Amino acid sequence: MASGVAVCDKVIKTFNDMKVRKTSTTEDMKKRKKAILFCLSPDKKTIILEEGKEILVGDIGTTVDDPYKTFVKMLPLDDCRYALYDACYETNETKKEDLVFILWCPDNASLKSKMIYASSKDALKKKMTGELLLLMDYTLKHWIKSSHRLCIVCLP
Repeated sequence: MASGVAVCDKVIKTFNDMKVRKTSTTEDMKKRKKAILFCLSPDKKTIILEEGKEILVGDIGTTVDDPYKTFVKMLPLDDCRYALYDACYETNETKKEDLVFILWCPDNASLKSKMIYASSKDALKKKMTGELLLLMDYTLKHWIKSSHRLCIVCLP
């Protein structure tokens, strides 16, 4: 906790729910989160779930046509965020699914916000145990202009 920012228990629960992919019913599967945003509380002391900023698996094909495009549109242009995205992709051998942790710091975000989010990232990552890919992106232009979706195979 280098920045002194704490992580809300709901954030950890959400991560653990997204990490475990086994579900018992179709209804449970529909309630699974495909993507979610986390932000700092108004007092900047706690990382919390951002209300209304999630995509459920059950929304795909009904209210959400393209989960990736919807996810990118959820990201603010003038402030930082943390995000989890359950990415599906194919390699030459097989189809894969990985949970991707994203630190979003756009150019228009304040310097203070960028510094708090960057210095609090490790506290959040330590709470998220298990395999997790890290993607730090600082400009939406790259995502929109790029022909790539999430270039997960390119990440270490």
